[in-house]
Amino acid sequence: MDPAAVMTWVAEYERAWRERDVDAVGRLFTDDASYLRSPYDDPPLRGLAAIRDFWADDTPFEMTAEPVAVQGDTAVVRVEVHYGGDRPKEYRDLWVVRFDGDGRASWFEEWAYWPDKAYTQSG
Repeated sequence: MDPAAVMTWVAEYERAWRERDVDAVGRLFTDDASYLRSPYDDPPLRGLAAIRDFWADDTPFEMTAEPVAVQGDTAVVRVEVHYGGDRPKEYRDLWVVRFDGDGRASWFEEWAYWPDKAYTQSG
């Protein structure tokens, strides 16, 4: 993968997520993909059906993204999302994405941060 290919994938992800195009999930992810909604998501979502179900939310949003690093089959992308609707919110996120040979994600891991959430948690 190179940065342009990664951002093409991100643009298709955004389009599919925005339009709730669950059929696109199979074009974006491998059949057995792991999707972590946070780095400690245990167990992660596994497979296309679980990812499709996760995309069921229809809250409107705006999104920007830029590649941070691309090395071999792995990319890190900085993402900012602003949700609209009745409860507007925003978050910044790093995506760690591992791609297979045909450009579909086999591993998707989010590191999200919300403005009102502390960056550490006392124990």
